[in-house]
Amino acid sequence: MLSRLSLLLSVIGMMLAQSANAGLNVFACEPEWASLAEALGGDQVRVTSATTARQDPHHIEARPSLIAKLRRADLLICSGAELEVGWLPMLQRKAGNRQVLTGQRGYFEAAMLVDRLDVPEVLDRSMGDLHASGNPHVHLDPHRLLTIAMALSERLIELDPENGALYEQRRNDFNQRWQNSIEAWEQSAAPLKGLRVVVHHMDWSYLFDWLQMVNAGALEPKPGLPASASHLTSLKQEMEQNPAAAILYTHYQSPKAAKRFSQLSGIEVVELPYTVGGAVEVTDLFSLYDVTLKRLLKLVQ
Repeated sequence: MLSRLSLLLSVIGMMLAQSANAGLNVFACEPEWASLAEALGGDQVRVTSATTARQDPHHIEARPSLIAKLRRADLLICSGAELEVGWLPMLQRKAGNRQVLTGQRGYFEAAMLVDRLDVPEVLDRSMGDLHASGNPHVHLDPHRLLTIAMALSERLIELDPENGALYEQRRNDFNQRWQNSIEAWEQSAAPLKGLRVVVHHMDWSYLFDWLQMVNAGALEPKPGLPASASHLTSLKQEMEQNPAAAILYTHYQSPKAAKRFSQLSGIEVVELPYTVGGAVEVTDLFSLYDVTLKRLLKLVQ
């Protein structure tokens, strides 16, 4: 009897010890934030991404499987700036997890931690799918991403102080590697300055701002609206006066409009990964930038 009691107490002790170091359940809205959480949290975080590189983060379904995962989450990480406004509020309501509601410590909105581009002076639905808080695709500027990473690390420590030393060590390692990478990326990307490109959607504003590239036009006549024949014809006329080097689109966008415009204009089509998983070789945030720059640099070689 005593032996069984000792065994039971030992098992309970092990369970309590594991619980004390269990880390955090993290629910990320997009793959880039899932990857960042894994980089900063290591084995102390269990990360779920609501979307993949093949899904438009503006429009996904609040599936029961996602509701169940958010219900168990300690931390919700999203781009914010209205990127997920079409589905996240419903997901939060159905999950019933007060800890990850907007404004709580378990809610982390990346875009609001940095200055944002494309903030509209006037908000009018006739202008298309504009974001009142500005462009939400902030992860495509490595300087802004580093600011977000440092803030996210602090949030991990706040929510899981027992593993604070581990989070701090991983933050310092990430900070050093990322800053070294920024220096290398900026040196290699110097030839891209002034390069004119056509985009499908306004995904790339932060990348262009960082690299001093030029957005020569968009396939969407207005943000969120599909390309039309009349708009592409008008855009082709603009390209005749001010040519562009490429038409950019990403994994979650249909290539049809880009290919149609390429046939009209003779401009090359280039697919960029946009987020982690957007190409086979893009397995983390470092390779996201590596592959993006590699593909863009082919345009100037």
